[in-house]
Amino acid sequence: MKKIFFILVLICSLISFTVPHKYYIALTEIEYKEESKSIQMIMNVFIDDFESAINKDYNTNLQLSTNKENQKSDVFIKKYLNEHFKISIDNNEKEYAFIGKEYEGDIVYFYLEIEKISSISTIKIENDVLIKHFPEQQNLVKITINKNRKSLFLNKKNDKGLLKF
Repeated sequence: MKKIFFILVLICSLISFTVPHKYYIALTEIEYKEESKSIQMIMNVFIDDFESAINKDYNTNLQLSTNKENQKSDVFIKKYLNEHFKISIDNNEKEYAFIGKEYEGDIVYFYLEIEKISSISTIKIENDVLIKHFPEQQNLVKITINKNRKSLFLNKKNDKGLLKF
């Protein structure tokens, strides 16, 4: 009986390494830093999904997180994010700076920032990252402003949300 159990566990483990993930979710954490008058954002998505979307949309081959990574990968990433992730503060769309990216396992983290924000009454998020290529994609956005935390759950049917603070 122990041998059968061991074999089943081994087979399940091997399958989990070869089968693509079955869920499509990205998390964006947004925090207003009053001392620096800035909004700091961290977005994390699965590398393979993100790379696939950019490769298809821009007819390129990024090879993210490898030693063959395309030298223009940041250019493509910025362009993609600007098209698919928008933020408005008090009814004014804001541009954000792409600070950089970091890889951890099968996740890529994007660091974004908006400077010169003195106060926030409302924040509108439009996020359809990966939805065109992965209709099951869900984008969770967690926002913290002055210790007040709120969340948005965005997907294909509803890719934007407005929060009041």
